[in-house]
Amino acid sequence: MLSVTNLTIRFKTANGLFDAVKGISFHLAKGETIGIVGESGSGKSVTALSLMRLLNKSNSVVSGQVMLDEFSLFELSEDETRAIRGNKIAMIFQEPMTSLNPVLTCGFQVTEAIQLHLGSSKSEAKVQAIKLFKEVQLPRPEAIFDSYPHQISGGQKQRVMIAMALSCSPEILIADEPTTALDVTVQKTIIDLLKKLKEERGMSLIFISHDLGVVNEIADRVLVMYKGEIVEEAPTKTLFKNPQHPYTKGLLACRPSVKYHLKKLPVIADFMDSNTTIEQIRKAYNYPKKEISERKKKLYSQEPILKINELSTWFPVNSGIFGQSTNMVKAVNKVSFDVYPGEILGLVGESGCGKTTLGRSILRLIEPTSGNINFEGTDLRSLTKNDMRRMRRDIQIIFQDPYSSLNPRLTVGESIMEPLQVHNIYNSDKQRKQRVTELLERVNLLPEHFNRYPHEFSGGQRQRIVIARALALQPKFIICDESVSALDVSVQAQVLNLIRELQQEFNLTYIFISHDLSVIKHISDRMMVMNKGEIVEIGNPDEIYNHPKEEYTKRLIDSIPHF
Repeated sequence: MLSVTNLTIRFKTANGLFDAVKGISFHLAKGETIGIVGESGSGKSVTALSLMRLLNKSNSVVSGQVMLDEFSLFELSEDETRAIRGNKIAMIFQEPMTSLNPVLTCGFQVTEAIQLHLGSSKSEAKVQAIKLFKEVQLPRPEAIFDSYPHQISGGQKQRVMIAMALSCSPEILIADEPTTALDVTVQKTIIDLLKKLKEERGMSLIFISHDLGVVNEIADRVLVMYKGEIVEEAPTKTLFKNPQHPYTKGLLACRPSVKYHLKKLPVIADFMDSNTTIEQIRKAYNYPKKEISERKKKLYSQEPILKINELSTWFPVNSGIFGQSTNMVKAVNKVSFDVYPGEILGLVGESGCGKTTLGRSILRLIEPTSGNINFEGTDLRSLTKNDMRRMRRDIQIIFQDPYSSLNPRLTVGESIMEPLQVHNIYNSDKQRKQRVTELLERVNLLPEHFNRYPHEFSGGQRQRIVIARALALQPKFIICDESVSALDVSVQAQVLNLIRELQQEFNLTYIFISHDLSVIKHISDRMMVMNKGEIVEIGNPDEIYNHPKEEYTKRLIDSIPHF
């Protein structure tokens, strides 16, 4: 159905043309699903955008040939391309929140495409859109038709995008990172949905992802992209059983595995300059059970550093006639647990379960409704705002989105130095700058990065910057809130390794929050499972993984992509 020959994509930069995609060739058969995998910057998404002819002509140069049935896509006029786009080939974009128009209802955005391409009337388009919403298994399709994107969850937004892409019954569907940063349970439902729709509609599918585990669940054949080139292509089972290229081995190995206990995760650099196998690297990084046992024995012989007792954080909803709240959302409800010095306590659960609210309530960034927070013998809830601000020298947080938690107007050096100035640490800015330089180097960045702004860095580098900022005050305790959820698996592995190294170097204590149970199992000494504001399981990660007590926990485990 689709044949790509010698596709080359070059972007105009201040330093001349940059080769983003370097002469790649591949084909897609009718009814087939191919997976395209690689890190950010490998050329996956620009390849997809070029197939849709959505690249900006003013700053890109595209050459090669793309045949869609009898059409040579790059030779078509704009009007001819518009007729094919949506009808023959459609795309689900990477980030639904930025791809959907925030000022238009979800229903309008889908009916607009139906009316434009199929010539349907407004009423016919609405019937068709609601039918599509039902097909993609959206709850309350009529209500979502009239909802704006910000009023629905991330998984629901992704389903609206799928409905829009399917609205004109395309023969080929391109799904660009459709599950990135979604809960593992939502991720699994989206993958299952795409498989079901593909079978029912007889479509061909190009599924783009940085995560080989996800691709294994859906693809018949896999293309591995690295620096704009296809470095390996094979049927999915063959590629997973016997990867040939060092880069493919690295991608496979760096995802946390529930089968192994590793002191550190393999990274792509471990494979690029050698013929090392995945098993050899895992053997070298093995975490002996005796060492794990000794560590835990030492950890739990201490007094807890943090004691949480019956902590609740409720939010009022629905105001009555006189402004009184008539209902409460129990985001955190009577939660109790202890954290021990030097421990990494994992907290796992789906979006909306109360994980982030719990983390922020402990720091009193959100004021709890009731309960006790005892840190090293101090009742945090009894402290004044000024005393609590001083206490935050010892208790820090790494937020979920590093870009939004950094001030875009400050250089990264100024952002890291700011807490040192606020708490009056060191006698001069010269000494503080020296400390910041040391921190940048410790998180594997360069001293010259001090004067750059957040937008000049990649997602993984920004995450290292906020880790450096959290370390600036030499805290004892850090809450990591989904600090690796949106990163490539290769960058995720580097950041997880860094977090563990820093914990050992500075004897830090962490609460590590994630929706990904495989990440939590890898990094945690103990783990807690949270659902609907309550802790439903707490204990040894191996024990919970192998013998879950709750149906909810079983569902989280079953959603982990396996390979």
